[in-house]
Amino acid sequence: MKNDHRARNHPAYWAFLVHRVSGVALTLFLPLHFWALGNALQGEARLESFLRWADQPLVKFAEWVLVLLLAAHMAGGVRLLMLEFLDWRDWQKTLLAGAAGVSIAVALLFLLNLT
Repeated sequence: MKNDHRARNHPAYWAFLVHRVSGVALTLFLPLHFWALGNALQGEARLESFLRWADQPLVKFAEWVLVLLLAAHMAGGVRLLMLEFLDWRDWQKTLLAGAAGVSIAVALLFLLNLT
C-alpha cells in the first residue's frame, strides 16, 4: 500500500494524470466546437449572437483553460515521444518540468492577449 502512495507522488504520475485529464476534457470540448462552427453556417445573425455570448468573462476564462489544456496535452505528448524515442530516461524530471513550463507559458501568453 505504501508503494502505491509513493508512486502517486512521483512527478511522472502527475504528468500522466494531467495528460489523460486534458485529453478527456478536450474530447468533451470538440462537440461544442463543432456546434459553434455550425452556428456560423446558420447565418450571420446566429453567429453574431454566439459571438456576443462568447464575449462574457466566464467564457473568456474557459477559453484560457482550454488553451492551457491544449498546451498541457501537447507538451505531455511531446514529452512521451521524447522519452519513447530518445535515450533521455534519466532526464524525466527535467522533461516533466519543461512540459509544465511550456504549458503555463502558452496559457499565460494567451491570457495576456485576452486583456
